[in-house]
Amino acid sequence: MGLPGLRTGTAAGRWVVTAAVLGSGVAFLDGSVVNTALPAISGDFGVGLSSLQWILTAYLLTLGSFLVLGGSLGDLFGRRRVFLLGLGSFAVASAICALAPSVGFLIAARALQGVAAAMLVPGSLAIISASFHPDDRGRAIGAWSGLAGISTALGPFLGGWLIDSVSWRWVFGINVPLVVVAVLITLRHVPESYDTDAIRRVDWAGATALAVGLGGAVFALIEGPAYGWTPSTVALGTIGVVSLIAFVAIESRSSHPMVPLAVFRSRQFSGANLVTFTVYAALGATTFLLVVHLQQDLGYSALEAGATLLPITVLMVAFSARAGALAQRIGPRWPMTIGPMVVAVGLLLLTRAEPGATYPAGVLPGVIVLGIGLTITVAPLTAAVLAAIDDHHAGIGSAINNSVARVAQLLAIAVLPAVAGIATSGSGLDLTDGFRTAMAIAAGLAVLGGLIACATIRHAPSVASVTRGELLTACQDPCVEIGEAS
Repeated sequence: MGLPGLRTGTAAGRWVVTAAVLGSGVAFLDGSVVNTALPAISGDFGVGLSSLQWILTAYLLTLGSFLVLGGSLGDLFGRRRVFLLGLGSFAVASAICALAPSVGFLIAARALQGVAAAMLVPGSLAIISASFHPDDRGRAIGAWSGLAGISTALGPFLGGWLIDSVSWRWVFGINVPLVVVAVLITLRHVPESYDTDAIRRVDWAGATALAVGLGGAVFALIEGPAYGWTPSTVALGTIGVVSLIAFVAIESRSSHPMVPLAVFRSRQFSGANLVTFTVYAALGATTFLLVVHLQQDLGYSALEAGATLLPITVLMVAFSARAGALAQRIGPRWPMTIGPMVVAVGLLLLTRAEPGATYPAGVLPGVIVLGIGLTITVAPLTAAVLAAIDDHHAGIGSAINNSVARVAQLLAIAVLPAVAGIATSGSGLDLTDGFRTAMAIAAGLAVLGGLIACATIRHAPSVASVTRGELLTACQDPCVEIGEAS
């Protein structure tokens, strides 16, 4: 089979990029406004923080559990086919979210959205990689990343306007027409592609064990502090822990593991993923609590709260590729050490976001410093992950790192509010007492990430194979994370 032949700048190439951007963009756009809608959802359904935690974690649970599997399904059964299946599933789940008669329906639909996104996010990038000529692949990935960044930046404004002017339900309903357009373009213009070397079977056992393990553990971590450690909560938590242990055993013995444990023999790969876990845990918990805190305790509108974190997106889109280029010259160790420390300073500055504080004095300084820290950290982090493993495992290594980020966010949202003393039960939302403590804990996680990087990341690994497109993708990923919590 010859090399893929699409070129950037051609009509055929532009159509493929458009389909990929729309497919991943609906997941990014949806994520970029959900947190902004949480106070309105709480008011409509009369639920407290624990239910809002589930609205976020249900999505992250299935996305984190099936992200690697979704990429494998595309390789085996056709990337275009799986991408279309993801689009259809996402549209159905979005419609259920928009029409949900209760918070339970909404949570279930969010879980389905996560499954669909696990097919869309890796599938969109895989379609571009499989369709474009190697000489143009980096530029195509960069175009995908930049256009997806625009959707992330616009999401808070669009979502905030919809919430304030119409209803939070339109945050989900707007996905449906976008998906219809993406399906039509994909059917007409996107070629089918497979991994002809993929002879392994799908690791259903591993995926199931991971999903059950995370689901049981997260249920216990959310429901236990909120409503007490009842026998059912303890039982489900125990099932979760046992399933996570079983997942490791399954992957170690499988001839076709979803997560090949051998990649963790690399000290740098393991270290980079630990840094990912700590930094993204801090980021996920912070943005979740901050946007709710701004609306509930400081009186921000949905639009104002959604726009609060825009400076972070601007900083990262503008400067992350340069940070990645710097890491190529000096190695990722020092950027990955210094960056999380700067993130920690930004999080500590956010403790000044108290009732009565103005945005320029109480919120903006922390947001800017946080954005600078993430800009320094994230592209070198992705470069370190890619440089730590051989080219044969580059795809799975990137997918593992992406899943680690989602799981970190999931666990932080589940655990940190209770640890910080924020009331998660009842029907009210009041973060005033625990917000400062939560920011301090998140800052501690960021500092831990910097220390791990200093201890485990090589000073000057070879990262010559990391393309500009991959670095642009690296800067896009945390912008999506920010969007998912704004």
